[in-house]
Amino acid sequence: MDMETDLRKYQLSHELRGHEDDARGICVCGNAGIATSSRDKTVRYWVCHPTDKRKYELSKILPGHSSFVGPLAWIPPNEVLSEGAIVSGGMDTMVFVWNLSNGEKVHSLSGHQLQVTGVVLDDEDIVSSSVDCTLRRWRRCKVVESWEAHKSAIQAIIKLPSGELVTGSTDTTLKLWKGRTCLHTFAGHSDTVRGLANMHGLGILSASHDGSIRLWALTGEVLMEMVGHASIVYSVDSHVSGLIVSGGEDCSAKIWKDGVCVQSIEHPGCVWDVKFLENGDIVTACSDGVVRIWTSHQERIADPVDLDSYVSKLSEYKLSRKRVGGLKLEDLPGLDTLQIPGNSDGQTKIIREGDNGVAYAWNLREQKWDKVTFSFILLFFQQIFPCLFYH
Repeated sequence: MDMETDLRKYQLSHELRGHEDDARGICVCGNAGIATSSRDKTVRYWVCHPTDKRKYELSKILPGHSSFVGPLAWIPPNEVLSEGAIVSGGMDTMVFVWNLSNGEKVHSLSGHQLQVTGVVLDDEDIVSSSVDCTLRRWRRCKVVESWEAHKSAIQAIIKLPSGELVTGSTDTTLKLWKGRTCLHTFAGHSDTVRGLANMHGLGILSASHDGSIRLWALTGEVLMEMVGHASIVYSVDSHVSGLIVSGGEDCSAKIWKDGVCVQSIEHPGCVWDVKFLENGDIVTACSDGVVRIWTSHQERIADPVDLDSYVSKLSEYKLSRKRVGGLKLEDLPGLDTLQIPGNSDGQTKIIREGDNGVAYAWNLREQKWDKVTFSFILLFFQQIFPCLFYH
């Protein structure tokens, strides 16, 4: 990646279409391809188009999970797996290993009690994290270690180049692990730590429900805090150039340089995951089911027709967001309504915050309005507008 790349704006390069529900996870498989996961219960594997290097085409569909699929990891080709393999974790508590040469499931790893939220390779082992608060180490398809790593749900796990593992949790902390020994606990986020990434030569990046991204030194010092997302940040990644990308609930992927947001890429839905390709291009997974590649290189930018089509889709989405069910955003009360006490514990009201409708619940004991989590909001709307949700 040349020195000028980070000064140029990223634009749409290509769309990977095929998932039938939210695109949730991305795994860059070296230069061989890209694996993606979805709420549609599948993993899909995409390879470079033979003639148009901007594009990827679908190579394999890997069905087998019984609920939505999240984290992914890549096993490079070896003597047993000539084209490598994909490891996937799901809401169904399972970890699967897929042979990329034929698309078949070769291993099923069963043991977690709740959703699998992370999978990483540690030499020849697979280490998985879960909402059940445990880490499990799998060797030749058997559990060789399992331990409670946090007191609350573990949401992410990565392996550092130096060999340690890092976990992020609903308990708002990160933990640094050497084997089963916790070397350090990183405290500072005020809400769930949802995404993690290695920052080349500097430390650990964390993305949080508190809307911020932090860069931590391995000693625990906060080197940088990046604030710019309007709500939950789900994912973060870095590139050797020093650029950082993050994706969140506010329907944007944001690009950061030296702690400053230099570009915000709008999406027609929540951005669940973001990853850099080696060449500096960015891959995003969106709740509209589409995986998109963004580039700052002129020769890889999409055709004008495709660019115009994306702008139109974005405009349609923004118009649709102006109404939530039968509610018009401009008709919702503002923040000042939170000065009026509620009538009963758990009473819910939706207020207008910028371009969003945000739910609050009355906390009778503390006599204050608490902002409600996204999952509660979803449940709230499912109860009021069941026709909007498909099962």
